[in-house]
Amino acid sequence: MKTDASKPQDLSAQIAKAIRDSILSGEMSVDDRLPSEAELADQFEVSRSTVREALKRLAAQNLIRTRRGATGGAFVRHLSYEEAYANHVTTSTLLLSMNAVDFETACEARFALERACAPLCAARRSPDHLATMRAEIHRQAQPGLSDESFCDSDVAFHRALVDGAANPVLSYQLAGAVEAMQPLMNMITFTARSREEIVGLHTRIADALEAQDAAAADTALAELATYTLALGDQAMSARRAKQG
Repeated sequence: MKTDASKPQDLSAQIAKAIRDSILSGEMSVDDRLPSEAELADQFEVSRSTVREALKRLAAQNLIRTRRGATGGAFVRHLSYEEAYANHVTTSTLLLSMNAVDFETACEARFALERACAPLCAARRSPDHLATMRAEIHRQAQPGLSDESFCDSDVAFHRALVDGAANPVLSYQLAGAVEAMQPLMNMITFTARSREEIVGLHTRIADALEAQDAAAADTALAELATYTLALGDQAMSARRAKQG
C-alpha cells in the first residue's frame, strides 16, 4: 500500500483508498483488526493525525468500526444490506437534488431498470406484493388524498413491484431509482399529472402481474414512462417560460 507524498493534502484520502482496496480485494476480511494508528503512521510515513483522518473516512463509508479498551482498535466492518440500501438512496437523492442528473436521464434509467423487474415479478410475486399494490391503488383513488400522501403511495406501489422480483441485487439498484428518483419526479410533475391516469396504469400493471403476464406489465410500464417524460417536459418548459 503506497501513497504519493507529492500531494500531502490528499494523503488521508490515499491511505483510506489503500485500506479500502485491501478490504474490497479480500486481503482484509470482516472482523480483521487494522494495524494501530502508530503502525499505520509508520507504514505510510505520515503523522498519526493523518491516519486518524483516513480512518474517519473509512468509518464514514461504513467500512470499519472502532472499539475502545484493551482489545480495541479499528476492525473491518460487516456492511449489512440495509445499510448499503440506505446509503445508496442517500447518494442518489443528493445527485438528483443537486441537479447532477437531469430529469430525462433519471426517468429513463428508473423505468429501464423497473421494466427489467417486470418479468421476474410476474413469475415470483407473492400474494403480499400484490396486496400491497392493490392497497396503494385504492389509496391513490381516494378523494382528498394530499399530494404528499399520493407521492408516498406511488413510491410504495413501485417498491412492491421491484421487491416482487425477489432479486436483492435489483432491489438494491432500484433503491436509488424508486426511493430517490421517483419522489423527485413526483415533485416536478404533480401539478400537471392526472391521478386517474396514473391509477389506471397502476391497475393495469397490477392486473398483469397477478395474471403473470410480463408482456402486458411491460407495456403498461412503458406507457407510464412515456407519460412521465411528457409531464416532465411540460413542467420544465413552464419553468423556463416563467424564468424567462
